[in-house]
Amino acid sequence: MADSRSADFGHWEPPSWDEVVRTHSPRVYRLAYRLTGNQHDAEDLTQEVFIRVFRSLATYTPGTFEGWLHRITTNLFLDMARRRARIRFEGLAESAGDRIEGREPSPAQAYDDRHFDADVQAALDALPPEFRAAVVLCDIEGLSYEEIAATLGVKLGTVRSRIHRGRAQLRAALEHRRLTAERAGEVTEA
Repeated sequence: MADSRSADFGHWEPPSWDEVVRTHSPRVYRLAYRLTGNQHDAEDLTQEVFIRVFRSLATYTPGTFEGWLHRITTNLFLDMARRRARIRFEGLAESAGDRIEGREPSPAQAYDDRHFDADVQAALDALPPEFRAAVVLCDIEGLSYEEIAATLGVKLGTVRSRIHRGRAQLRAALEHRRLTAERAGEVTEA
């Protein structure tokens, strides 16, 4: 890759395809999984992201590459959610024997990346796609509100509103857990 301080300041050489996939596929998959809520959709979305990256890598304007990948991933997710018009397909149960071991994260890390508590995952799945994307980018991926606004192509106020409303819906969906914990505390105190 050309140094931006070189005499040929305007020249930028894109990274190789292998370098892009090797470096960024775990992050893209993790975001795709958080957005879609299941492995098969996450794999499809990740594949679509890298197809899109492959097609437009030569015309990429240097900037925050990770932000560009976040934008592509979330936009493709939102497109997918709109196409499905809220129809959710559940994948078949996975068997460990069907998987080939890879060189990537340890099994414990892969599990943590793929699984939320069932209640939390169900609450995330119930959010409208726009709220879900904003909440996942903020609370799971750790992006700032400004980065989320750039990724989603919306105003900062819209990001704040979506995160606030998404979190409120999550709290409401998970309220039964708090009540159960309080009851358990009351029982042990009596």
